[in-house]
Amino acid sequence: MNRAMPALALGLCSLLCTTLPAHATDRPADSYGTKAPYAPQQDLRSYRSAPRGFVPVFTENVSRHGSRTATDSEDGDLVLALWDKAASEGQLTATGKKFGPDVRALLAAMSKVGYGNLSGRGQRELHDTAVRMEKRLPDLFAGIAKDGRPIDVVSSGQTRAVDSGTAFTTGLTDAAPALKPLIGAARVDKDLLYFHKADGGAAYRDYIDNDQRLADTLKSITDQPATHRAARNFLAKIFKPGFVQRVADGEFASLGSDVDAATAVYNMYGIAPAMSDESPGGRGWHMDRYIGARDAAWFGYLSDTEDFYEKGPGFADSDITYNMAQVLLDDFFKKAEANRDGTSSLGAELRFTHAEEIIPLAALMQLPGSTQAVTASRPYTYASNPWRGASVAPLGANIQWDVFRKGGTYLVRMLYNEKETAFKQGCVPVSKGSKFYDLAELERCFGRTGADAGR
Repeated sequence: MNRAMPALALGLCSLLCTTLPAHATDRPADSYGTKAPYAPQQDLRSYRSAPRGFVPVFTENVSRHGSRTATDSEDGDLVLALWDKAASEGQLTATGKKFGPDVRALLAAMSKVGYGNLSGRGQRELHDTAVRMEKRLPDLFAGIAKDGRPIDVVSSGQTRAVDSGTAFTTGLTDAAPALKPLIGAARVDKDLLYFHKADGGAAYRDYIDNDQRLADTLKSITDQPATHRAARNFLAKIFKPGFVQRVADGEFASLGSDVDAATAVYNMYGIAPAMSDESPGGRGWHMDRYIGARDAAWFGYLSDTEDFYEKGPGFADSDITYNMAQVLLDDFFKKAEANRDGTSSLGAELRFTHAEEIIPLAALMQLPGSTQAVTASRPYTYASNPWRGASVAPLGANIQWDVFRKGGTYLVRMLYNEKETAFKQGCVPVSKGSKFYDLAELERCFGRTGADAGR
């Protein structure tokens, strides 16, 4: 494995083809991992019509919160401690002299918004996603308004998820004002939308904290020459060579290693696009000038590696990272079945959560890019596995089921980040190449029979 990784690093950028929204950055989205800002994956004018005679009767989704600030100032504090030391000794490069002021300004902006909270960009991401939802389903929302059917809003209870729900419903009512009185008070369901921290995630948390194979795998991928080279390249843009060597030699051990320092710089780089609205003049933070594209790509890969093994498909002989998402998949089925069975009058179910829920759900459902687990002998690499955090769960990621009815037949269409998406292999659409599936077929395909169906 270690022999292959440095070669992978040399060719990595050619494999990163996902792009960020316009004006975010000129860097590939994959270099940001799951901190990549959101962009819809299909043009609003290109959605296929439902089969003849079918009309929309219900929609439901789950959304990751939108772009946000960092959870705390730890990374900024670490790199500023090093920067202040280097500045006092005249050990900054010409570019590096700008780094300290840039980081301080970014930290001040995040502190003003509130650490861990939705940024201006994040509010727009959720608002605009809702506007597009209404434009895709105008007849459904007109019918909901006419019939007075309620719209349910539920979140994890975390501030950024609650605020995402508010931004989303604001977008929905901006597009269709008649819906406003039908949107109920937002409620909290941690078991459903924060399951990695709820009782249902106990075995998962034990895996994260204590599984030796996981720890050894992450260490073997991270702790290799390619990582240390990229780390020194990061630091060399900010500090003069002698100071970089001192960091690598452990002189500032209380602040961490060269990789720790570079990771902190990378995390500043990673959060910057999410904070674009708060940047001076809205022109961006330009943190990419402190990180070369190839080195950012390598650290993006390392970030994806951690998410892949800790939240995604993971090891082929275990489902510990994603089986806890069954509660959320069950809820999708329950809401669709209740509409079919006439046991619910809901017009829409809107859920707001986190990457720790979206990534496992994608793996459980075998959504595109989340179908391939790995073995110890063939670990996760960009060259051999399609999983990318920027595609699976960017900030604002969403999964949506639209339900259509004709007589007693109910069809479901799935959108993944607003792209019409086939259900997993083995699920048979109503016609070859169609993205519409009979709800009864999905129940069969996902093994939801007998006591499960309608439960």
